[in-house]
Amino acid sequence: MLSRGGADVKQVRPGAAEVTGRDEVIRRIAAAVDALHPGRTVLVGIDGVDGAGKTVFADELASALRRPAIRAGVDSFHQPRAVRYRRGRNSPDGYFHDSFDIGLLRRVLIDPLRPGGDGWYRSAAFDHRTDSPVDVAPRRAPAGAALVFDGIFLHRTQLRDCWDYSVFLRVGFDVSVGRCALRDGTDPDPAAATNRRYVQGQRRYLSTCDPEGLATVVIDNTDLAHPVLVRSSNV
Repeated sequence: MLSRGGADVKQVRPGAAEVTGRDEVIRRIAAAVDALHPGRTVLVGIDGVDGAGKTVFADELASALRRPAIRAGVDSFHQPRAVRYRRGRNSPDGYFHDSFDIGLLRRVLIDPLRPGGDGWYRSAAFDHRTDSPVDVAPRRAPAGAALVFDGIFLHRTQLRDCWDYSVFLRVGFDVSVGRCALRDGTDPDPAAATNRRYVQGQRRYLSTCDPEGLATVVIDNTDLAHPVLVRSSNV
């Protein structure tokens, strides 16, 4: 049983045949989050590679919570295009290190919601499609809320201490890149030159930051209808 950070969540050994089903997985994670730190805002990170299913999972988790939910994601905290591509448009290091404004993310969203913060947060700061800042008015978090935040690289050094509870969605690049191809019209081959920046940048993250070892729980999300809870390496 997983007890880190709250209510128990049944785990399944990696490779085990048992599958709990999507609704049950969401229900169990929601119960664990609801049990965390009553009376204060808790921060929940939904991590995984591009195409792992983070946004949909986070939306469903937020809807299943009994406590008030604040939804946000790292895609609303991109760096300007000139910063993102300063190491070259195909640079994996550029993807990992330069994609997001982590300082701004912490300053306007995460730190205000952590213990000692004033509770006034902004859920977005930059639109990468228009390459321009967005003017989102600050809002006050309701008492006992949960920030459900999805995105890549959430267990990097600058963010790993932020989460009261975190989920890593495990998906192979053959599956994740294929999903991105269906969504975005990109090349479905992980080895394609056009995917090098993204796949290799994420491989650097996986190998240097150990998100599976740091996450509260790891979920194999290869089959979207039948995700599997697997044992986290630090439990």
